[in-house]
Amino acid sequence: MRKLEGVVAKGLYLYVLAMGLFHLYTAVFGSFEAYLQRAIHLTWVLPMCFVLYPFLPASEPLKNNTVPWYDWILAGLSALPGFYIIANYDEIMMRMQGVDDLTTAQLVLGALLIVLLLEGTRRIVGLPIVIVALSFTVYTYFCDAPFLPKVLQGVPTEFDRLIEGMFLTDEGIFSSSLGVSATFVMIFLIFGGFLEKSGVGEYFMEFAQAFTGTAAGGPAKIAVLSSALFGSISGSAVANVYGTGSFTIPLMKRIGYQSHFAGAVEAVASTGGQIMPPVMGAGAFVMAALLGVPFNAIMIAAVLPALLYYGTVLLMVHLTALKDGLKGLPAEELPTVKSVVKKLYMMAPIVLLVYMLLAGYTPMYSAIAGIVTAWAVSLFTPGKRMGPRQILEAIHDGSENIPLICTACASAGLVIGSIALSGIGFKFVSAVIALSGGIPFLALILVAAVSLILGMGLPTTSAYILGAALGVPALAKMGVMPLAAHLFVFYYAIISNITPPVALAAYAAASIAGSPPNKTGFTACRLGILAFIVPFAFCYDPGLLLKSSFLGNVTSIASGVASMAALGFAIVGYSRRRLSPAERLLFAVAGILALQESLIVSLISSAVVLGLSLMFKDRGAPSA
Repeated sequence: MRKLEGVVAKGLYLYVLAMGLFHLYTAVFGSFEAYLQRAIHLTWVLPMCFVLYPFLPASEPLKNNTVPWYDWILAGLSALPGFYIIANYDEIMMRMQGVDDLTTAQLVLGALLIVLLLEGTRRIVGLPIVIVALSFTVYTYFCDAPFLPKVLQGVPTEFDRLIEGMFLTDEGIFSSSLGVSATFVMIFLIFGGFLEKSGVGEYFMEFAQAFTGTAAGGPAKIAVLSSALFGSISGSAVANVYGTGSFTIPLMKRIGYQSHFAGAVEAVASTGGQIMPPVMGAGAFVMAALLGVPFNAIMIAAVLPALLYYGTVLLMVHLTALKDGLKGLPAEELPTVKSVVKKLYMMAPIVLLVYMLLAGYTPMYSAIAGIVTAWAVSLFTPGKRMGPRQILEAIHDGSENIPLICTACASAGLVIGSIALSGIGFKFVSAVIALSGGIPFLALILVAAVSLILGMGLPTTSAYILGAALGVPALAKMGVMPLAAHLFVFYYAIISNITPPVALAAYAAASIAGSPPNKTGFTACRLGILAFIVPFAFCYDPGLLLKSSFLGNVTSIASGVASMAALGFAIVGYSRRRLSPAERLLFAVAGILALQESLIVSLISSAVVLGLSLMFKDRGAPSA
């Protein structure tokens, strides 16, 4: 990313600030019609890709402060398609798709937008998503090619109809995925900017330090709790790792945790932020749009799996600390509980946000209320009081993070449009059903593998959108509840951040910890084991998503806690004493069976876990 200076930097600051103010205006007074709002959003963001990001990062000095002439030209050209839509919006809306011919200007501008969008995405997001989007787009035009396997052949789309679908409708580039970036994500990024400027972000860390720092393995618990709080708002695993890990990982190493374990704890905790309500990153908003349900329905369904995920990680770092005799931090190095409780009002923006989302208010309205509350609580914090300058900085700092999400969502729209035009989605459904032999469990494994592979090279939101477009119809056809199917894909797109060979969050944590990346990644997989198992479980047991009867929900909560404890004991090899290999295996089997959809099997397994944990007392036992 270029480090601009002088007039260009000041001009770009005002440009980004104006973009943030525009989106705040539409959040308060109402957005434009969906297609127009999305076009304005992309038109504002896409030129930034060419101004801020060089053609090849290695080709320019690290602190380069100039923009080459050709990037200025590309930035200007990238805005032309959007200006055309804005100027001719009424005419575009009156067109009959598939009937009216495209004008030369529409063909040229549509093709130009596709090319420049892919180039901008390559610069800011990376090559993998460009390859995926380009492959789907080209397939739509050449899907009758003789070199393709017969199962993949179809009826091709003419060039002008391809441009029409991608450029002049809300089913391609300007699909619902870009709509989420243009509305919800933009406002929540600004909300994050206000949390940072108001001191609420720092308070999250102080809160975690005060309540967990002196306990056994305190720094690891600080990492888990602070990342859960911070990651829920940030929605980016890698950003969360660098945001909290630079503090927590050295502390973990200081009290005796091995470097790869310290990095793994931070990677798992940071990754889980995207499945922790209330915000859950951009993907959750896309999910609500695709399902056509209120966002609070996604929040409620996701809360139990998220709590089980973090509960397991906390348990394992606690057991590891007990097993290895690791202590907490000295109390004098940490904020006191009393001082943290005195500033509990700093939680007001988050509490209000959660309340309003659960009460049925729209995410945008809830975020606006959170922004106002964050500003209000800053007034009670010396050194963090937000005057006009700080308010504008918060709007700018939040808005400047939108290019990655915007371009990723727009490029994902190319895939969504290609699937709609080519019908390849139906072929994928047929392929999954055929390969799985109609067995839902095997279909889940196939979709999980696809989601993991997509997540290794794409941002979480893009991986989820593509995985949902391909995998959810197959799972739904085999009887999986649509909400469970979407959350299944969402989970596996997220945990690809800790799954080698491409585990971005684990690698980021390893760079801070100074540990081997793959060893850190595999350790993170062990700590995050529940994230691999629970998605299968909630596809069979709706109680884990709180979508069953009252008794079913209570049973699922109890069995989930039992499974969490059992898997923690099995993986760490400790439960009030060291466990033998046979005892660990027994815990592992009981923990997995506790998540079975059968009520009797689940209750018996949960009882076995409870009995075993009471039986193993603190006495000498063989080391695992």
